[in-house]
Amino acid sequence: MKQILAIGFCLLTFYSYSQLNTHKKSYDRCDTLRGSLRAERTCFDVTFYDLSVEVMPEKQFIKGSNTIHFRVMEPTNSIQIDLFENYTIRAIETALTSNPQQLAFERECQAIFIQFPYMLKVGELHSLTVFYEGKPQVAKRAPWDGGFVWDKDEEGEHWIGVACQGLGASSWWPNKDHLSDEPDSMYIHCTVPNHLMAVSNGNLLRTQPVDTSRTRYDWKVSYPINNYNVSLNIANYTNFSDVYFNEDGDSLHLDYYVLPYNLEKAKKQFEQVKPMLACFEKYLGPYPFYKDGFALVETPYLGMEHQSGIAYGNDYQTGYAGRDFSQIGLDFDYIIIHEAGHEWWGNSVSKKEAADMWIHESFCTYSEALYVECIHGYDIAMDYVNARRNRVANAKPMVGVRGVNEEGSDMYDKGMLFLNTVRSIVDDDEVWFKTLRAITEHFKMKNTDYDELTAFISKNTGKDLSKIFKQYLTYPNLPEFEYKLKKSGKLKYKWNADVNGFSMPLKVKPNNAADFVLLEPDSNWKKIKLPNLNINEFAIDHQHYYINVK
Repeated sequence: MKQILAIGFCLLTFYSYSQLNTHKKSYDRCDTLRGSLRAERTCFDVTFYDLSVEVMPEKQFIKGSNTIHFRVMEPTNSIQIDLFENYTIRAIETALTSNPQQLAFERECQAIFIQFPYMLKVGELHSLTVFYEGKPQVAKRAPWDGGFVWDKDEEGEHWIGVACQGLGASSWWPNKDHLSDEPDSMYIHCTVPNHLMAVSNGNLLRTQPVDTSRTRYDWKVSYPINNYNVSLNIANYTNFSDVYFNEDGDSLHLDYYVLPYNLEKAKKQFEQVKPMLACFEKYLGPYPFYKDGFALVETPYLGMEHQSGIAYGNDYQTGYAGRDFSQIGLDFDYIIIHEAGHEWWGNSVSKKEAADMWIHESFCTYSEALYVECIHGYDIAMDYVNARRNRVANAKPMVGVRGVNEEGSDMYDKGMLFLNTVRSIVDDDEVWFKTLRAITEHFKMKNTDYDELTAFISKNTGKDLSKIFKQYLTYPNLPEFEYKLKKSGKLKYKWNADVNGFSMPLKVKPNNAADFVLLEPDSNWKKIKLPNLNINEFAIDHQHYYINVK
């Protein structure tokens, strides 16, 4: 565990808290089958998953079934679901009928094409069950390189976790593995040896013995959920609970699942949760999953934003693995704050495909700054934002390649710096925070994309931000402010950018004593006379605008 954390922090120094995203030079049919919305996917809409899995720790083996309920959107006799090739599919059957019918299927890469002996008509509700088994992919470095984590705790008990963001939920259970389609709700049943507890998403409905050696845990998710957010956590857990009351008096049940010998440390460390929730609700609106509660689950890997059951592996330390991630001396638990931010950004407001992962990570990382502003004030928050500048590579776009399941890069720290820049462009905090809350309300439990979200932000702020978003998100380069100063007080300036017709306001200060002056640069040279200009004291507002200067 300690070694994993140390490795993770070293990587973080160069790449930020992210998967190591690098665009492929070429893509093949397997990438397209995984990442694109082909007819075999768009023809049906998943409404409910009923997943049942038995986990056998000694064999590092799983077997189970998933019943997929769906509505037909286009006439078809063939649909695509997904499951990694290391699993054996024992059968696929029609479900919820007195005489289940075996369905024929073919596999290509990770795609499973299921054939029906009759046409499915628009509007019809159908269901099928996939029975499967196999050895899951072992995570080499969770959560960045995903899969199952088979570990032991300090007392020699099995300690198992799953993290599959990027890798895909089809790495351990059969589903329609495209981010545009989430079930409306879900059951997760997990059978484990008697001495272990299985913790998943949502609420625990019941625990029941299977036989003398095995117990099944039945969990229910009441809301739409990203497939990669579905997770299993298996250990000799102990549980303690609390309640958070918001300003309106609504109650949110808090559950914590930790290893028994860490119980007292956990009770102390998790005191950060209530003030954090209050801060996020202040800026982002109500916690999205009140019926399912909020949970932290101790895991053998660093952390992951699993909906209503967040993976926590920061070893009860401050910062990131005990190091000052803020770089300015702040001592909060980074994993609690960051992963909980994803309940709004990613778990509720969700992307339609991998290319728009920036929606999850940029807004979530910016939420860290809002937490700092809430607890420590605006000036400290600005220090927190700008301390991240040296972590950004600006080598690849934040938006990934579409249709091939490819994420972008630099979406964490650059995303936070960019959103802080947008706040400065809006230059009206009432409008800015009203816009953030409008996003979380309008897109609550929905999937969105670059075009839809950026248009929504422009409309709600009353400013056309389309070219600004395009420059920062679809090109690796920052806009460059080029200027020339003369002792006479004349300033000549313009923007150099990849986007034609780029324009963006910027504040400059003629001298140390003066207030900032708002400029309106575009791609053409402009001139202005700055009174009381001191060339040696002239300053550009780098604190609020993330730009290059020439």
